[in-house]
Amino acid sequence: MQFNTGVNWSVSDFVIAGILLLGTGLAYLLVASKARNGAYKLAAGVAVAASLMLVWGNLAVGFIGNEENPANLLYGGVLAVGFIGAIVAQLRPLGMARAMSAAALTQFAVPFVAMAIWRPELNKGVVLVLVLNTIFAGLWVASALLFRRASLTGSSQNQQLA
Repeated sequence: MQFNTGVNWSVSDFVIAGILLLGTGLAYLLVASKARNGAYKLAAGVAVAASLMLVWGNLAVGFIGNEENPANLLYGGVLAVGFIGAIVAQLRPLGMARAMSAAALTQFAVPFVAMAIWRPELNKGVVLVLVLNTIFAGLWVASALLFRRASLTGSSQNQQLA
């Protein structure tokens, strides 16, 4: 903000950013510190980073339209699927792989659900949203593959981590 007038954060913006960064760091430490497997730690890092970028991007500019478009609330479902899946999996690698796969499918489905509800005209903006969602779905898939790898290696196969 000292060098550019295009960004004008208020105190509450800084507080929210701090809470997001602190929460992300704590979530990673909670999940990854219990694992002895490098693939599991990397998978947790990818999932936590994807979550942070998803929330931050939606709060800052929004993925569908602008940050005030109600369609962006559908992305909360992606986080809910991942979080509930992690709880059901009890942080076990194979279960986490399934949860991240479900989050990837949910991520990919969001723009199609939004288009079915709000029926926007097809233009470059819609294509950009589809590309962005595909990239995010790829992050969830990468995390799922790493969790799957963690379930196959080491002595911690399907061992309860929490």
